[in-house]
Amino acid sequence: MEQRHKIYLVDDDEAVRRSAGFLLRTTGYDVATYTSGVEMLEEASALEPGCVLLDIRMPEMDGLEVQAELKTRGIPLPVVVMTGSDDIDIAIRAMKAGAVDFIEKPFEKSVLLDAIEESCARLDRNSRRSARADEARVRLDALTPRERDVLRGLVRGHPTKAIADDLGLSPRTVEIHRANVMRNLDVQSLSEALRLAFAAGFGEDAGT
Repeated sequence: MEQRHKIYLVDDDEAVRRSAGFLLRTTGYDVATYTSGVEMLEEASALEPGCVLLDIRMPEMDGLEVQAELKTRGIPLPVVVMTGSDDIDIAIRAMKAGAVDFIEKPFEKSVLLDAIEESCARLDRNSRRSARADEARVRLDALTPRERDVLRGLVRGHPTKAIADDLGLSPRTVEIHRANVMRNLDVQSLSEALRLAFAAGFGEDAGT
């Protein structure tokens, strides 16, 4: 059986923890259960990558509060919320806040698994994006400060003359630095260089 992601099941209802946990385990998922959002958050920073199956109605902290706290702490665990039929408006708020999906109790096996599979797919996409960003940052680290200045101008869409004016250089010198940027990044086109810069977050802040 292929290795599946960890599932963090958070619900104060023991029957739901038992039934949903059994269903997920027999499908091949590794499941950890929690009786409250507070309990899960106590371990959140040390949790391995996985997906959160989160009840909306819980004592101490409701699902929306738990979801918000995960985001505040920068813990990128995709969330699927579980809700009763009277809580659809809350579930929609959870999705607007970034939840992958919501499922209504009682739910069918196929509905639960579809939501979990989509959540895990998002986790995989995020992991690949993070790996690309790490690789891009390593490659940008090979640039000299002046080459980074030139790349910054390119990211802003500035032509050679404008970059030269901004940096107090001659256009010819800027062209030399630009050629060095392409060589050091090991790219063949400006579009490739820009994709690397954006992947590394280089274009998100003019001061980067």
